[in-house]
Amino acid sequence: MSRPSPYTTRSTSPPLHFRSARPADGASLCRLVQATGGLEPNTPYAYLLLASDFGRTCLVAEQDGHVMGAVIGYHPPEQPRTAFVWQVGLLPALRGKGMGLELLQRWIALPANQDCEWVTATVADDNAASQALFKRFAAQHGAPCEVRPHFTADLFPMEHPAEPLYRIGPLQRTAGAAVSQTEPADLAV
Repeated sequence: MSRPSPYTTRSTSPPLHFRSARPADGASLCRLVQATGGLEPNTPYAYLLLASDFGRTCLVAEQDGHVMGAVIGYHPPEQPRTAFVWQVGLLPALRGKGMGLELLQRWIALPANQDCEWVTATVADDNAASQALFKRFAAQHGAPCEVRPHFTADLFPMEHPAEPLYRIGPLQRTAGAAVSQTEPADLAV
């Protein structure tokens, strides 16, 4: 009998649980990025470093112990009140249900991110879905979304579209916005 893939969902699935990343999540983050089919994969070592050294600023969405989505981010050293989104990944079965925005909302509410006033990300010129996601996130926070040149195509060692910087903020926060490290979502997928 074959085992079901952890990267598929059932209509009667239990809810997602959200938490900060742990070092043991590095391999799962790498597999998630590969399973999305749309994110630019990096080395397994990069995901291990991010999950261990920046785990408090990364969010994992899991279901029955399987990583179903994640926001990988950190605080730029010169901008401690800024949270940078490196990658937002969701399994294909979860797309189109508002889960990308839910991931960003849960991510910015992590205790390590709760004092951040700004969210930044670079988004490739050809990634309309991510562009729309960050604009929706800005609108939900009553914040402007400034887009300006950042990583031009000539900076990449191979053919790659430019990645302008999206800068959202200052964020409008409400008291008590932080979520616990293991708070389950109200959504079953």
